[in-house]
Amino acid sequence: MTDNPEKVIKTCDGQDLKRLVQAGLAWLEVHFERVNKLNVFPVPDGDTGTNMLLTMRSAYQEIAGIEDQHAGKVAHKLYNGALMGARGNSGVILSQLWRGFSRGIEDQAVLTTTNLIDGFNEAVRTAYQAVQEPVEGTMLTVARETAESVATLAKESDDLVYVLKHLVEASYASVERTPQLLQVLADAGVVDSGGMGLAVILEGMLRLVEDKPIEIMLAEVGQSALQSALEPEDEEGYGYDVQFLLRGSNLEVGIVRETIESMGWSTLVVGDPSLIKVHVHVHNPGPVLGYGAGLGELDDIVVENMQAQYKQFVSERGGPSHDARAPFEMPQIQEGMIAAITVAPGEGLTQILYSLGAASVISGGQTMNPSTKDFIDAINQLPTNRIIILPNNKNIFLAAEQAASQVNGKEVSVIPTRTIPQGISALLALEPRGELEEMIELMSQASTLVETGEVTTSTRDATIDGLAVREGQIIGLHNDQLRISGEDINTVVMDLLEEMGVQDKELITLYYGADVTWQEAHTLSEHITEIYPDHEIEIREGGQPFYFYILSVE
Repeated sequence: MTDNPEKVIKTCDGQDLKRLVQAGLAWLEVHFERVNKLNVFPVPDGDTGTNMLLTMRSAYQEIAGIEDQHAGKVAHKLYNGALMGARGNSGVILSQLWRGFSRGIEDQAVLTTTNLIDGFNEAVRTAYQAVQEPVEGTMLTVARETAESVATLAKESDDLVYVLKHLVEASYASVERTPQLLQVLADAGVVDSGGMGLAVILEGMLRLVEDKPIEIMLAEVGQSALQSALEPEDEEGYGYDVQFLLRGSNLEVGIVRETIESMGWSTLVVGDPSLIKVHVHVHNPGPVLGYGAGLGELDDIVVENMQAQYKQFVSERGGPSHDARAPFEMPQIQEGMIAAITVAPGEGLTQILYSLGAASVISGGQTMNPSTKDFIDAINQLPTNRIIILPNNKNIFLAAEQAASQVNGKEVSVIPTRTIPQGISALLALEPRGELEEMIELMSQASTLVETGEVTTSTRDATIDGLAVREGQIIGLHNDQLRISGEDINTVVMDLLEEMGVQDKELITLYYGADVTWQEAHTLSEHITEIYPDHEIEIREGGQPFYFYILSVE
């Protein structure tokens, strides 16, 4: 296992724990795209790896500068960081694992094998409690089976390396079993992505304490990517970790990603035409920041000097604020009113939601799930204590619920809207001066009265629910379920409308995405009118990335 078979590590203090977390983060940075590709549906927005990565980065940032030796205190701060940065369901579950771990070791200044196992067991219990309807064959299963596999190891050995090695082996073994527990994984030919992300984090920790790289499940990688991520590759040293938000209009995410990738390594570029999150490691941060500033406004800039092992946070908000939603009057929310917080992945959809009375629209959605802190900030900025959150995406539910549970002095409820049309339908039922419980019921009912369709491109060959699709094909989803495939966007739209039962409906709304022109949408609308002359057809600019159209039928 190591060059020195006699090597034993019996204790772990707060600083050791910090280094383990950093190593888990570094290994996840190498493999987050691999985790993303395990998405069950072959759509271009699988983001489990991205969500776990951003959650881990937030967790580590909370402890990066502390020098406390007390493991329990470091773990508590670690959880706080994970909670605030939690994105997507996988990120929220990961934050709850850290929460339970911190509870399990809160009184321990130094960890032994017994403490480590106790912490892992409490992590599993806490994570399961945070999910209303736990599903086996997921990240929760991997965490539970991993904990069960090492439950008695403290009696066998007092070596933390020994326990950590078994944790890694057990986690990967559990990941391989997930398709046996969840049929949708077996049908898609993938393992659970969240479980894989957890295993990758644990493996990164093990690689830190091992004397040489070990081969576990990722043998094709070759050399230790952790080593290359944490050690200088040349005389220029570790370089700088650069992060920022790029705000603008008509931003080309793909072009930005390619350009940033050419400048450095460990690149993460996600977002939409109005807001892009950038993370990259470079030897000189100047060109990256200059490139971003040339495209739009930079915000939340972070530059970390990795060579010196410390972070420098720079927050520059230059220039006057620009409100792209100026064409209409923003809702005026007063104390005592019911305010709706919602989420939109495109500038056009953002404008629509504000025009319908949303008090706050958080930029995000697929590939860029808002964090728990994003919701908490939006809640705290509103002058009322009666708030309803419309996530508009199933992968945002847990972050929204987590935020609602963390705010004191305000009544915050989450209506689990899964799609933009559901959120719009719910928002139309909102009466800001009504009774909160009545509004929750009415808006919940309204959200169920609309059918949602989504048209995008398949990212890989797959067979889902008996439908075989090829990489590059146009695919249509009805209420989040893959139903249609074809070679032409408009043909898939027409087939999808029929699948959605449009014959028995009255109104069809087309929200066209960033890659569709108004003329293309108008031409499609005319064709729909020819087939369904008695229906009312509306065309709205959505501006959403990845999806050519979002369809609403009611």
